[in-house]
Amino acid sequence: MMSTDNRSTAAEVSQIKARRSLMENMLRGLRQAPPTALFGMAVIFLYLMIAIFAPLIAPYGESEVFPDAYAPWGEKFLLGTDQLGRDIHTRLIYGARNTIGIAIATTVLSFLIGGSLGLLAAINHSGWLDQLLSRIVDAIMAIPSLVFALMLLAVFGTNAFNLIIIIAVIDATRVFRLTRAVALNIVVMDYVEVAKLRGEKMGWIMRKEILPNITPPLVAEFGLRFCFVFLTIAGLSFLGVGIQPPTADWGSMVRENAGLIQFAEYDITAALTPLLPACAIALLAVAVNFVVDWFLHKTSGLRDEQ
Repeated sequence: MMSTDNRSTAAEVSQIKARRSLMENMLRGLRQAPPTALFGMAVIFLYLMIAIFAPLIAPYGESEVFPDAYAPWGEKFLLGTDQLGRDIHTRLIYGARNTIGIAIATTVLSFLIGGSLGLLAAINHSGWLDQLLSRIVDAIMAIPSLVFALMLLAVFGTNAFNLIIIIAVIDATRVFRLTRAVALNIVVMDYVEVAKLRGEKMGWIMRKEILPNITPPLVAEFGLRFCFVFLTIAGLSFLGVGIQPPTADWGSMVRENAGLIQFAEYDITAALTPLLPACAIALLAVAVNFVVDWFLHKTSGLRDEQ
């Protein structure tokens, strides 16, 4: 008989081989990725590094005010200052941390809510729970998202916590629809019926039988939902009801510096200043879409024509 030590060693070797195989598959996938996907991944990685290490990269404090309001681009202030004398370069860096961080937290929460309820509705297809959840989702989706968010923020207040909860709940309706739709194709499979006959609990069936088979579309949807949430937060901040000052945010930075455009005939950099946060928003949205498009193509089973 094989000793306990030998079994442990064999298990460790098997785990090492599995990890090595996973790394090789990931590297092979990256080598086969198109230039657009590689560009998107590089941009996302750069943004994440800026967001994580913002206090180390930024030359000044996030809310540090200088007496030089509307200072031009120069050696002291690389991208000038805003109407209060805050360094725009610094606030762009901190804006990456705040805007992206809140968008990721909101997207994760919306998937936890919408994904869980979507799985429950799919398992209870045509039952009372499915009908109840579907009708609630229909009612919420009947109201335009931006209008609904503005109304709720006006009622509950415009702080970061309320912003995350409100947008996550509104966006969870889209996640619910997708999760329920793709899960309905899985719950009728034989292996799910066998698991039910074995007496497996619903939680186990959702985690082990259904969720692994609907992961690719959900991962792709996560990227798209992140873009929509990210743009929604930036739009709300531009309207003055999103992330509130003195917290740096790209949407509010566009609004605060929009007045500089009128000085374009005297200083061309003044016209470019409000475009910087707008370009940062657009670049991230494009990069995420590049990666999502590649992932969808890769998981669809299609192959490029040689």
